[in-house]
Amino acid sequence: MHRMKKLLIIEDDITYSLILKSWLIKQDLDVVTVSNIIRAKKFLQENEVDLILSDLRLPDADGTVLLEWMKQRHLVIPLIIMTNYADIQSAVQSMKLGAKDYVAKPINPDILLGKINEYIDFSVQEQGEKPKINVGQKIYLIGESDVARQLNNYINLVSPTNMSVLIIGSSGTGKEHIAHEVHLKSKRASGPFIAIDCGAMPKELAVSEFFGHIRGSFTGALADKKGAFLEANGGTLFLDEIGNLSYEVQVQLLRALQERRIKPMGSTQEHEVDIRLITATNENLEDAIHKGLFREDLYHRINDFTLKVPDLKERDGDILLFANFFLDRANEELDKQIIGFTPEALDMLIQYTWPGNLRQMNSVIKRATLLASEYISPIELGEEFNQVIDKRNDLLLYDQENEKEQILKALYQTHQNKSKAAQLLGIDRKTLYNKLNQYQIKY
Repeated sequence: MHRMKKLLIIEDDITYSLILKSWLIKQDLDVVTVSNIIRAKKFLQENEVDLILSDLRLPDADGTVLLEWMKQRHLVIPLIIMTNYADIQSAVQSMKLGAKDYVAKPINPDILLGKINEYIDFSVQEQGEKPKINVGQKIYLIGESDVARQLNNYINLVSPTNMSVLIIGSSGTGKEHIAHEVHLKSKRASGPFIAIDCGAMPKELAVSEFFGHIRGSFTGALADKKGAFLEANGGTLFLDEIGNLSYEVQVQLLRALQERRIKPMGSTQEHEVDIRLITATNENLEDAIHKGLFREDLYHRINDFTLKVPDLKERDGDILLFANFFLDRANEELDKQIIGFTPEALDMLIQYTWPGNLRQMNSVIKRATLLASEYISPIELGEEFNQVIDKRNDLLLYDQENEKEQILKALYQTHQNKSKAAQLLGIDRKTLYNKLNQYQIKY
């Protein structure tokens, strides 16, 4: 009989541990949680475990102590370290002691499941092939900054409804990924998600792209075409850069949205359609209305609810989360094992203005991952980042004598937000809490 794989989670944040446990149980894993190294040792002495997922810093010791203990007892169990970006050096040390890999917090579920698939086979004892966990590709990370949390709240609020959504944001901010997130959290998640780039679509083909055509309806129509409205029937239709549509196409789009019926080009038959419309633009549609370039009635039809996507430079606290997210993706795509970023590279990523937003960051980090051998340094990031190499944050805790003053300053600047203060100080959240206790700072 096939035995379920047993996974041990060592994490002192009980809430986070339970969330992780309930999610992994849904992946057909037998999951046990403990909150410190002592309990982990006791459990490992009495039970058979296939894989360990351990936080790097724990109340009684860190993960490297457990690795040393396992090595002394010849326990060969794959161990994945969970770590904050600020602890990358310690994560590397843990890998030298025998950890198989690390995952950055907040954990990307698909990346973690990919690593479980990769490493859990090291301890297979029963015969037969282990069924692989179905890992989908996560293409977007919401983030933890205040603006990201607000955006996520709005997404959660509007997604279950059938309201049309207009997503406004600069080029490269991930508007299509936001649209897909709304779809996945909607009651139409099991239906199709059809995306059309209106900016790249020739206006003479727009009607055919939207509503389809029948064979022979125009020169070059060699076969029937369903069109986006019929393809998205029962699901979500996403129109990116809707401001680029010609005025004539806007009229036909408005009619289709009002009547919920479409007629393919060359056909006499109408089709009822049931779609949820999400649109996006990086233009000011209200200005376009005043200039007579965009229909006001269409604007109100597509804009039951607006989602404003912030530029990357506005997402204080999210830049390094996205950097590690894109690094994990690049490692997987390029079949590399780059460990992380040097401190100088981290400073550059934070100080850079990112005019191309997430699209630019993804491209920069993929290129840097290809060039790097172990860490990504300023050299791999490229010439454009040299301008920020000397703009270090003056709050970083380089001088232990004024640590308390710097911590108080960081807390003041972030309105007592511990996660933001830790990032300003160049330390992880747990280290900040330890220092708050050390200096008896009330929080």
